[in-house]
Amino acid sequence: MPAVVSIVISKHLEDVEKELPKDLFVPGKDGESAQKFHIPEMLVDKRGMVQVGGGSGFVVESGGLILTNKHVIGDPKAEYTVVLNDDRKFSAKILSRDPINDVAIVKIETKGLPVVKLGDATKLELGEQVVAIGNALGIFKNTVSAGIISGLSRAIMAQAEPDAPPQEMRGLIQTDAAINVGNSGGPLVNLNGEAVGVNAAIVFGAQNIGFAIPINAAGRDLDDIKKFGRIKRPFLGVRYMMIDDNLSQKMNLSVSYGALVMPEGPQDMGHGIVPGSPAAKAGIKEKDIVLEFAGQKLDRNHPIQDFLENMNVGDEVEMLVLRNGKQFRTKAKLSERT
Repeated sequence: MPAVVSIVISKHLEDVEKELPKDLFVPGKDGESAQKFHIPEMLVDKRGMVQVGGGSGFVVESGGLILTNKHVIGDPKAEYTVVLNDDRKFSAKILSRDPINDVAIVKIETKGLPVVKLGDATKLELGEQVVAIGNALGIFKNTVSAGIISGLSRAIMAQAEPDAPPQEMRGLIQTDAAINVGNSGGPLVNLNGEAVGVNAAIVFGAQNIGFAIPINAAGRDLDDIKKFGRIKRPFLGVRYMMIDDNLSQKMNLSVSYGALVMPEGPQDMGHGIVPGSPAAKAGIKEKDIVLEFAGQKLDRNHPIQDFLENMNVGDEVEMLVLRNGKQFRTKAKLSERT
């Protein structure tokens, strides 16, 4: 618990008021027209900053390295303050955000901090007891809740905010230990006192369903920070939908497995292949179906991204591709995701 921290999110008053909903008005005095709601002065500090949220994190190196969620420190207009267990406060420097997993690493300038030892999420078993620690609701610091591992390798679509685009999160740990708003970024700990996950998501309207990112992904990020000063993740540059029996029937496809290359949504502007990417250089085109990746068959439970997680920048990968009824093989050299 002494190594678990609170992360306070603050923004300038002007920025906060600009983001208030346009229909947020209060009645004027004596029949005057309605006035736009303003932040009460008591909530504004001497620098004109307003606390707008909070999250959690935990110290992983005594020199001030802290793990948290990417969505906790995702607002470029906000300032982030780390509050230690002894109430000391430090300005947080964001070192890196993982472009794939909901993990981020921040640094504070201090020494001699207690740390949380990292465990191995691959050794978790269903029913194993765990403890979640965090800043529940942004109010109750160092809240502890106990539960079990309810599921492994879960995949969900999650949103950091109601109006934010959904993001697929895969390989998650499911637990019934209570995870609330503000717990994000705190550790999920086994009974040996080792962090096995980073608390990340909850299901609104459900009870006792929470998700954590396996600590192994965060461990790779820490290794990258030490080696390169940033998080390095391999990039292929292909957008796709995994094919199953249902999609195969709907689209009249000749196979019921593989990754169908196509845009994932309007934000992709019609590009199933990122221009100039390794996939583009390998000759992959929209409507191609990637059947195998690095010698492994692709299906709903084994998408391309799962294999990329265990690969490095610069690796060369072979793919088996189906185009217009004919199969061919091609190779791509993975670049760095930016």
